[in-house]
Amino acid sequence: MCQNILLVTLDQFRGDCLSLLGHPVVRTPNLDALSRDATTFTRHYSQAAPCSPGRASLYTGMYLMNHRVCFNGSPLDDGFDNVARLARRHGYAPALFGYTDQGVDPRVTQDANDPRLSSYQSVLPGFDWVLNLSEPYTPWMTHLRQHGHTPTDHIVALETEPERDASLSISTFLTDQFLSWHADAHQATTSPAPWFAHLSYLRPHPPYSAAGHWSHEYDPAQVDLPTAPSNERHGFHEAVMQLPETKAPSTEAGMRRLRAQYYGMISEVDAHLGRIFAALRERGEWENTIVVVTADHGEQLGDHGLREKVGFFEQSYRIIGMVRAPQLSGGHGRLVDAFTENVDIFPTLCDLIAAPIPAQCDGRSLVPWLAGDTPNDWREMATWEYDWRQLYVSDDTNGSPLQWPHDRRLERQHLCTQRDAHTAYVQFGNGDWLAFDLAADPTWRTPITDAARVLPLAQRMLTWRSQHANRELSGFKLEHGGVGRWPANVPWRSAAN
Repeated sequence: MCQNILLVTLDQFRGDCLSLLGHPVVRTPNLDALSRDATTFTRHYSQAAPCSPGRASLYTGMYLMNHRVCFNGSPLDDGFDNVARLARRHGYAPALFGYTDQGVDPRVTQDANDPRLSSYQSVLPGFDWVLNLSEPYTPWMTHLRQHGHTPTDHIVALETEPERDASLSISTFLTDQFLSWHADAHQATTSPAPWFAHLSYLRPHPPYSAAGHWSHEYDPAQVDLPTAPSNERHGFHEAVMQLPETKAPSTEAGMRRLRAQYYGMISEVDAHLGRIFAALRERGEWENTIVVVTADHGEQLGDHGLREKVGFFEQSYRIIGMVRAPQLSGGHGRLVDAFTENVDIFPTLCDLIAAPIPAQCDGRSLVPWLAGDTPNDWREMATWEYDWRQLYVSDDTNGSPLQWPHDRRLERQHLCTQRDAHTAYVQFGNGDWLAFDLAADPTWRTPITDAARVLPLAQRMLTWRSQHANRELSGFKLEHGGVGRWPANVPWRSAAN
């Protein structure tokens, strides 16, 4: 039976902010209710930050080391498969409400005047863009003007959300647009075709200003406070603590306000998801709709002296991960504490609609967990990457052009982090490294300096990289007309292969 697919992404949603996982302050009643009818992955991680790299991993099932969307403004190779293209090949018309933050491959453009060459906020190939809420959120801004509000720009519009009724929030607007589209599809025919809808919510996201009454949902005096930074810090950590866009508020009052507003944004989005789940039930579609709820990355929220998404700490990468497959009741209500990753979402959707999993995918299908099973060969760690080469990408650096192949400055501006149940290891592109003892101190402030303990962690990362190198053609052999793992979409592929 062909099923509907609802893919929901929340921007900068920390996984430890779910009340169902024991957060002492945040209230998420609708996600709590979903967890009783779905599988919740309690150690679920994004593979990169900020938005474009994180989403590229989600949409393609690939690690940053392979898809190479390194930063916001880094193009996505048009040769890669993705969730929307997959769905379209299998009879869906994938509809996007929000944004995907994927930049165009310049090799498919015709000239330098193509506007897509001046923005990373193009649509992921394969989607029909039903509601375009990329910056500057033009449809929402028009909606505000129609209701008598005239903020000077989209940033001011978000900053002043507490001053307006929550019915005019950007999250309400997206939800209303989806529900209208969904209702129209049902009215158009008595037997609507299965649909694929991607709802990409901006919130929770800076500016830290929840909408309307949600801005008063949490008393700043009652919120929890962040983990303070260690006194001994790596130079990279020290540098990002000084940047205006990533340093935490300098006062306790400012920190409490930031966290209270962030929690308010979470609770508002939770309320809108409740509206959507109720509509699916009312229309008899709940038992025929695959639901995936995740995020593009996390949020530091003041931990380690940082805010936004930056660096190597897991607050920027540990995210919400929930999947409901109606036909797999064995996983309903299950909390899985294995390490799962956003690269697993694409192969999972492939499995659920009986589609071949592309060889490009670094992730693995979550279907065994959804079915109530426990794979005996699952990964024992989570891995994520962060890249800041955009600071060096320019037509001119220090008076001289960046010359390839002799100038390799860009290739040193990145890091990779792996964490298991007991340790974390960070490898920098310039050769620096860090290691943390998470068993002794889960706050990432107790370093490991013993070479005998660090070496296996470094070796494991090297092994991980060697095992996840691009494999698109590496399993194919030019023999007897072609044997082995055939590349995707080759029309002359033999049935025997």
